[in-house]
Amino acid sequence: MYSYEDRIRAVRLYIKLGKRVAATIHQLGYPTKNALKGWYRESERCCDLPAGYARSKPKYSVEQKKVAVEHYLNHDRCVAATVKVLGYPGRGTLSAWVQELYPETRKRVVGKAVGLLHTRAFKQGAIIELCTRQESAQTVAQKLDVDRTTLYKWKNQLLGREPPASMKRPNDLPPEPERAELERQLESLRRDIRQLQLEHDLLKKANEIIKKDLGVDPHLLSNREKTMLIDALRETYALPELLAKLDLARSSYFYHRARLQVADKYIGVRRTIAEIFEFNYRCYGYRRIQAALSRQHVFISEKIVQRLMKQERLIVATPKRRRYGSYLGEISPAPENLINRDFQAATPNEKWLTDITEFQIPAGKVYLSPMIDCFDGLVISWSIGTRPDAELVNTMLDAAVDTVANSNERPIVHSDRGAHYRWPGWLSRIGNAKLVRSMSRKGCSPDNAACEGFFGRLKTEMFYLRDWQTTTIEQFIQVLDSYIRWYNEKWIKISLDSRSPLEYRKSLGFTA
Repeated sequence: MYSYEDRIRAVRLYIKLGKRVAATIHQLGYPTKNALKGWYRESERCCDLPAGYARSKPKYSVEQKKVAVEHYLNHDRCVAATVKVLGYPGRGTLSAWVQELYPETRKRVVGKAVGLLHTRAFKQGAIIELCTRQESAQTVAQKLDVDRTTLYKWKNQLLGREPPASMKRPNDLPPEPERAELERQLESLRRDIRQLQLEHDLLKKANEIIKKDLGVDPHLLSNREKTMLIDALRETYALPELLAKLDLARSSYFYHRARLQVADKYIGVRRTIAEIFEFNYRCYGYRRIQAALSRQHVFISEKIVQRLMKQERLIVATPKRRRYGSYLGEISPAPENLINRDFQAATPNEKWLTDITEFQIPAGKVYLSPMIDCFDGLVISWSIGTRPDAELVNTMLDAAVDTVANSNERPIVHSDRGAHYRWPGWLSRIGNAKLVRSMSRKGCSPDNAACEGFFGRLKTEMFYLRDWQTTTIEQFIQVLDSYIRWYNEKWIKISLDSRSPLEYRKSLGFTA
């Protein structure tokens, strides 16, 4: 919606240019052809424009709105059921009413995934608990969050369909031959349970000690890794039992055990490398790890760091391939592409880049709008919200303008051709701060490659590696905000002499 001053400005320019619609819209960047003609007719008829838009009488009363929202909240929050019972309103209108009267519901929606696949290790643990239980099978099923029928289905799949003994307890003892057979089956079941427990413990220790997946085949492990597993379970199981289960010769076990007991001169470095890797979002490769070790006065070569990281299974995730995004067309004239893919800057606040990216988690969607400085990649300002609206980009721009308000620096602000950067609020802020606008060519994301690269690095290092199933919108926003602050203050950039953007600026005498 345009203000009174915007409409008056458009009508006066329209008259000044000889009532040429295209020329007026081209110069102002707004509004549409029909809106401009309507404003002119209104000014001619009333000799002025109304200060605001006339509002029609609402279709539904405030009381009806409250009744609909209360019914929705008190009946399992089902939009379809509420509309069917009350006969009004539409689905979109009801959702808007709920967000208007109870805005907290929009940010606190947490989805729960259904139809999850259970691993073999989980099934084995469930069967062990079922067969060694002291309570009822229904209680075990509720504790594992599965159905009781599913438990017995897994048991039949792993142990066979023939039950080891009758589930009923007869009053009279069975004959001696039957008792002997039942005891034999009971003993066989106990052996099977112990084998399942052993397999479960081996998979669990493989995940904890040597960082293997829970579904790994223990026979495919190296002899050194098998020795580590045996040492971890020696207090629970006998050595012959473990050797037979892992198919490892006794001599090989004692050989690798002796090798493991030899003092490792890099044992302290391994611990330091693991701490650096975990503390920095598991995104540092061996070069940045080596630079971080140098800061702590630990001087070893990059090759040794690379080898130690490989042995400790400290692997940096590779980026995901971007999906294709189509271009929907122009909505108003765009300025010239002044950056022209030259993302190098000699001084700070010479070239700024901005864009919007989306994070989709089970609890909802979160949007980030940053302002990147081409000088060193510093995030000048950023805003995070649940809607990609004008407020998201305008607040980010206001914060960026504040950083150069007391100086004569007037950077170029480069963006794509999104509608966020063509709205009157954005244009007025750019004009008041005397900044220079620049836009990419239509449908050409490489023209803003430096900003897209920041998004890709952020998602690879922080977003793709984590499970956000139980994360709320507020928690995710806090994690995203802390990552950007860490990126500015501590993220090691090799091209900046292995310093973070803020450290690099301080070393050159620039104030952050």
